[in-house]
Amino acid sequence: MNVPLLDLKSQYASIKQDIQVVLEEVCEEQSLILGTHVQNLEQTLASYIGTDHAIGVASGSDALLLSLMEVGVQPGDRVVTVPFTFFASAGVISRLHARPVFVDVTPDTFNLDSTRLADSLTSDVKAILPIHLFGQCADMETILQIADARGIPVIEDACQAIGAARNGVRAGAFGRTGGFSFFPSKNLGGFGDGGLITTRDPLVAERLQLLRVHGSRSEYHHHLIGMNSRLDALQAAILHVKFQYLAEWTAKRQAHAASYRQLFQACGLDERVTVPIVASGNSHVYNQFTIRTRQRDELSAYLTHHGIGNRIYYPVPLHLQECYQDLGYRKGDFPVSEQLSQEVLSLPIYPELTQDQLQYVVDTIKAFLNK
Repeated sequence: MNVPLLDLKSQYASIKQDIQVVLEEVCEEQSLILGTHVQNLEQTLASYIGTDHAIGVASGSDALLLSLMEVGVQPGDRVVTVPFTFFASAGVISRLHARPVFVDVTPDTFNLDSTRLADSLTSDVKAILPIHLFGQCADMETILQIADARGIPVIEDACQAIGAARNGVRAGAFGRTGGFSFFPSKNLGGFGDGGLITTRDPLVAERLQLLRVHGSRSEYHHHLIGMNSRLDALQAAILHVKFQYLAEWTAKRQAHAASYRQLFQACGLDERVTVPIVASGNSHVYNQFTIRTRQRDELSAYLTHHGIGNRIYYPVPLHLQECYQDLGYRKGDFPVSEQLSQEVLSLPIYPELTQDQLQYVVDTIKAFLNK
């Protein structure tokens, strides 16, 4: 049996007619940059996430970069984030010649350890950038309490977490802004790159709308120094179609996660493999279903050999990346992130998975562990 890590072809086949209609519509209109399709998506997603404003941009990375620009991050400033995440979370900080300051994560949710946050907040910290990794919210209540007491803005990296919630509040509605990615592998993915920024503040929204078009409020008149980061109408139209299925797809991901847990338990593997833990109050949307095992590399190779897609997110924590040697961090500085990087393995969790495929994945893991 073949079980890919992600099967976008199956997803497309199920909504092909709907997609073809909007593709034809955009092609006929030839209004390709921003425009009505982008505005419609922005309004829909702002309402869904629970913010008053949403701003379509070119990528999830740009969503974070523009958010940092909006709060005024300057060269030499510090921005707090975590070392166990996709590179963009720290890369956008470095692009502004600011300095990433890392705080370790918790071993259960893989998100920022809020008990360690306060000690990292020096006077030159300009923002805090927590990650909702793999589709589960960080401890935003504690993070916001600490940040608000010091007047530090919080920018949520919700690129993997559209639809995730914590105590009834959706990811992207907690902080000053929230950044989302529409990379094709995301729960709501486009036919290329795309991103979104959410905010409750109308003034913040206005500045972000300027920053994404070179800081221009009217043609050839520039009020801020911005950049070119616009969401294409074609991507917005496709995403608006896909959004109609997001709740259904999310429910299927959650059902698959529950099946994995039941199958692991039935096989007695839950004592040998650590499955994702959902923190109290959280609604996990499972952009990834990430297990932990000390035999990770061997298991990964075994699964691949038996036709099962899998991926290591992430094999090297950011503080040990070659490009960040100048930050002065060393091995052992963030032990949880370092241990996770040696143990995590993501399994197929996409909505179109069948029960037979899920069973095959678990049976194959069992066969490996019993060898």
